[in-house]
This record gives sequence, C-alpha cells and structure tokens, in this order.
Amino acid sequence: MTEKIIVDEKTMLRTLQRLSHEIIEQNPGSDMLYLVGIRRRGVPLAQRIGANIELFSDIRVVTGELDITWYRDDLRKRYGDPKINETRIGFDVTEKNIILVDDVLYTGRTARAAMEALMALGRPDRVQLLVMIDRGHRELPIFANYVGKNIPTSKSEFIKVRVPEFDHKMEVALVKE
Repeated sequence: MTEKIIVDEKTMLRTLQRLSHEIIEQNPGSDMLYLVGIRRRGVPLAQRIGANIELFSDIRVVTGELDITWYRDDLRKRYGDPKINETRIGFDVTEKNIILVDDVLYTGRTARAAMEALMALGRPDRVQLLVMIDRGHRELPIFANYVGKNIPTSKSEFIKVRVPEFDHKMEVALVKE
C-alpha cells in the first residue's frame, strides 16, 4: 500500500474556516445552530467548526455526537452484532436546524444511517450535511450541502482523514492498494 498526503494541516484548518463561513452565509438570521458529528472523526470536526462559527459570528453553536452503528445496514452483514457506542446529544433535535458532520462521503450509506438515527431522536426542521472530503461513488442519492474538498478516487483507493484526537496529526491521505 502506498500513501500520499493530499491535504496538510494548514490547508485542512483553512478549509474548516471556509466551511464555517459557508454555514454562516447559508443560515441567515440564525442565532443558534446544532452541529452533530458522526462518530468518530466527524465529532472533532464538528467541534472545530462550531468554535469557528462562534468566533466569526454571533451565532451560538451546540454540538453533539451521533453513533450510527445500529443503523448501518452493511455493518451487520459484515460483523454480525456490531458494538454500539454512545450517542451524546444534549438537546432535543425536534424543530432544530441540524448540520450533520462527517469526514468522508463515499457511498452515502453513513449519511443515510445518520439521518435515520437522528430521526429516531425527533423531527428536526432541517438537516444539512457537511463533509471534509467527497470522494464520489454514490450508491444512494445523497449529497452534501458543504464540502471541504472533492477528491475523485478509484474504488481501490481510500481516503484517511486524520485528526489529532485520534491520530495525533491533522491531514488527509490518499491510500492506494
């Protein structure tokens, strides 16, 4: 396997700032936003974006953490009974403007599972999706409202978004088999 760093830390931080500004622009009149990170790497990305939004505007941001394991149709096939982690959303999602945050959009199955998990908690007014990397290859009709970078890949390539909380560095790598 070979690996190439395609987004360094400086570029990643700048991209997160740009995404934060896009959220502010696309949610005029909002005084509060709710960012829900999809476990694992979506959580620290949501926290960074939330901090940026509060720094750049008067919008208050509340973040949460969503575990979608139970809602993933492909994980049960592969692993039987997958380990369920904790969802930590300290607010009622009903009638809220929710932005789901994830690291990579690929087939659309994670986003679909996240929407299903979110709807099990209540009925938001609006759900938007933010991803750091969109690599294409959709199996479901899912699109992201906010995209950090579009990185077309082949099916034999993988994207690894690294964040300090889990990987001790911040970068995006393209891995080829």
